[in-house]
Amino acid sequence: MTPAEIEAALRVAFDACDAEGYPLSLEQQSLLLQLVAQQLENGAALSATDSAVSDRNKPGDSQNNPLDALTVDQRRAFLDYVQEAQASGRSWKAQLLNDWLRGNDSGPVQFVRDQFGLNWLEQVRPVHLAAYAEAALRLKVGDRIEVANSLWEWVQDDGPCSREWFPCTVISVNEPAPQESANSQSASSEPETTGMSEASETRQASCCVRFDNGMEYEIQGVYEWNRYNWRWAGEESRF
Repeated sequence: MTPAEIEAALRVAFDACDAEGYPLSLEQQSLLLQLVAQQLENGAALSATDSAVSDRNKPGDSQNNPLDALTVDQRRAFLDYVQEAQASGRSWKAQLLNDWLRGNDSGPVQFVRDQFGLNWLEQVRPVHLAAYAEAALRLKVGDRIEVANSLWEWVQDDGPCSREWFPCTVISVNEPAPQESANSQSASSEPETTGMSEASETRQASCCVRFDNGMEYEIQGVYEWNRYNWRWAGEESRF
């Protein structure tokens, strides 16, 4: 991109910040223009290498995922940040950029600014987020999670029987095979009025957990209706 094209793209980004409720002052816009110019200048020496790597990994930007550079903890914090921003109807990039321009601390994702910078941030696309968001949700045998007592009893967050969390270990995971899901979807597309509930049920995953006292419990719909009732061990509830 030419300098004029870069400036034009940034102007579009400034308008997007305004639309998301994060307007930038003229001073901030000027600072950002200078920052981008500096980053591009610093990265010019690496452009040939980056281009060669990109060519080797084509087709598909998802094969060269910027999130691969993060540690497991960093990736989880980053995905949580994106999810919370999207749930609130905000642009996570605009929010993060606004923190940078204002000199605000970005909390659990401050490492993005400190360790990776603007060049890395610009590379992140929805396809990269989707690739890890799906993988981060899947359970495997040996994972430590916590389950809520609302799985087996009625609870009220503000009532006498409140939500409690119990640590446990995943000892088995039952997920529908891809062909099973495809067959179920194909069957459900036929003009039949029976068997719909059965086809729907086969597409739901379940897992079995063992508590520290040795008792076991099976969680149906672990990624669907019961996702609210479990969390990763040591993870503060976000619900």
